Amino acid sequence: MVITFLWASICLYLLLGGADFGAGIIELFSGKKNEQHVKRQMYKAIGPIWEANHMWLIIAIVILFVGFPGIYATVSTFLHIPLAIMLIGIIFRGTAFTFRHYDAVKDDWQNVYNKIFRISSLLTPFFLGIIAASTVSGAIDRNATDFLSAYIFSWLNFFSVAVGLFTVAICAYLAAIFVIGETTDSKQRNYFTRKAKEAILFVVLSGALVFVAAYVSSIPLIHWIFGGNIGIVAILLASLSLVTLFFNFNKGRPNILRMLAGFQIVMILVAATYSHYPNLILFKDGGYLSLIEHAGGEKTLQGLGWALLLGSVFILPFLIYLIYSFKSKSLEHH
Repeated sequence: MVITFLWASICLYLLLGGADFGAGIIELFSGKKNEQHVKRQMYKAIGPIWEANHMWLIIAIVILFVGFPGIYATVSTFLHIPLAIMLIGIIFRGTAFTFRHYDAVKDDWQNVYNKIFRISSLLTPFFLGIIAASTVSGAIDRNATDFLSAYIFSWLNFFSVAVGLFTVAICAYLAAIFVIGETTDSKQRNYFTRKAKEAILFVVLSGALVFVAAYVSSIPLIHWIFGGNIGIVAILLASLSLVTLFFNFNKGRPNILRMLAGFQIVMILVAATYSHYPNLILFKDGGYLSLIEHAGGEKTLQGLGWALLLGSVFILPFLIYLIYSFKSKSLEHH
């Protein structure tokens, strides 16, 4: 149960938080001509989830801290630099988002808030992808005797950077898909549809770069994904959902588009992680840290499992109500 909550929280953070980060990325790569309407539509799209999306990251961190202290200690030690940058990006981004919408004085500081929001929206998922890739790249050297080997080369490598770019692409893709359903203007809808297609191209190219980086770095990514039936089926389903998504772009079915995009990301996660499960961290010396072998005490996990189960009973209904409230307010506004 605890591992299920951990995987679900990471997945939901990538889906909802990813769409949130992607909103800033889409803004960053939109021209001056479209700046205002892109900003307005992105706010409408991420508003319902912006208040709560980091809850999933907090849940994942708490689960690791309480239930898997060895894994938490390893990640927070060897990857403390990208972790710090990611957390600083989250803080800067949230602050800029708040000030640019609720600052009582509209002056040149709005430009500063916009730049901080957009740049941090790009850097934060980039380093999130680097962290995720570093745990399985075999670059973490627990026997390192110098600073660079222990705390720099554990994450600063070709494969991790490629996965970071892939994560940025996924976030931009999710945001573009999410925002298509937030506009009824055909011109704006066509614009965001074009942005979604550009993001898909970026996903494909950065995904190919990930495979190249894995091959160069002697990481068996191809075997992880295509070495078993589950990975093959997951990739086939993700590809099929992409084809289906293309056929539904211009049919006015935003919820179907969102479900298809979300399903694709889930399938990509399944394909990339199932092969080396339950090993969450792969070391340079061939060792590993497992969610099964290196979990905390039985009583601790039991208590954590009950806390997560009971917490979800209270949290999820209010989260749904929060999203409903934002949507109702948006409809009233129109």
